[in-house]
Amino acid sequence: MSEKVRVGVIFGGRSGEHEVSLMSARSVLAALDPAKYEVISIGIWRDGRWFGGSGVLDAFQAGRLGGLAPATLGQPGCRGLFRWEQGQALEMLEPLDVVFPVTHGSFGEDGTLQGLLEMADMPYVGSGVLASSVAMDKALFKDLMRAHRIPVVASAVVQSGLIRERQDEALDQAEAVGTYPLFVKPANLGSSVGVSKCRSRSDLLEGLMDAARYDRRVLVEQGLEAREIEVSVLGNEDPDTSIPGEIMPSDEFYSYRAKYIDDASQLLIPAPIDEATAEEARRIAAEAYKAIDGAGMARADFLLERKSGKLFLSEVNTIPGFTQISMYPKLWEASGLPYPELMDRLIDLAFARQRQKDGLLRSYEGRA
Repeated sequence: MSEKVRVGVIFGGRSGEHEVSLMSARSVLAALDPAKYEVISIGIWRDGRWFGGSGVLDAFQAGRLGGLAPATLGQPGCRGLFRWEQGQALEMLEPLDVVFPVTHGSFGEDGTLQGLLEMADMPYVGSGVLASSVAMDKALFKDLMRAHRIPVVASAVVQSGLIRERQDEALDQAEAVGTYPLFVKPANLGSSVGVSKCRSRSDLLEGLMDAARYDRRVLVEQGLEAREIEVSVLGNEDPDTSIPGEIMPSDEFYSYRAKYIDDASQLLIPAPIDEATAEEARRIAAEAYKAIDGAGMARADFLLERKSGKLFLSEVNTIPGFTQISMYPKLWEASGLPYPELMDRLIDLAFARQRQKDGLLRSYEGRA
């Protein structure tokens, strides 16, 4: 390729995972080969404002936005990042060939940003609107997995309004899932934000109230005595899967603190599991990925019940973490695909997906 590919890396966003996104973005920016790519940083602040230009990531991490250029995306036929000033004509800041979203959680991983990129006819890394939204909604995702006969734990959804207004009814609904311990989490969030392990009715009320701060729908799941296994997925219609890894959390479960703060959790790569279990995890990961019409990348998270040895699919993350401690790139590296080459594959997959869309008819003229 004679010219560098111009990659817009989008990070931040209006999500409880804003800070995690910044950490992921720093790793992605460092992994993109400067000999191949011209990288354009695009930050979305906590209130939804977009900014472009040099130093955006550092400015976001310092909480200082002064001097950054307000920005917006272009339209079909005019792919790029534009300076946006109220009352003034748009001015091209940077042309773009492809976008790499590293936006975890709401308004970034849930299909909303992907819809904007589709409207702009912009090639982008990762899953489309449907897969992103289904995977992000843990409750809907579990229903789809059950339809495909993929094993998931017992669960139920409790509405936040019920939690606030009729607490006893909400608790009864949650306790109907099964015996304690129960896990409570926002239906649409990741990085273990708002997740609680509950051993009693008082714990459960506290967990429901906390999760309801982040989402109007709260998922309650049956707790298991289990190991946490993860598999990375890469590809479009015919995905590849990595060797499995195991997480040994420093907390009771892989909480936000255990993931990003105390630096004491361990990642075991490969996971110390038998070959049959490893192959089953890889098979289920690929099957679930195809069931949601995944594209580009995902990380499949499993619970391996200690007593029975049975695998339960917990969730599929369509924009997995890319921080220095994240499983997704580490599993691919252990599977023989180094981080920079992983970036190449993801960008190639984005262009391949765009070529498919470009070949579709957008009008109907009928037949004679």
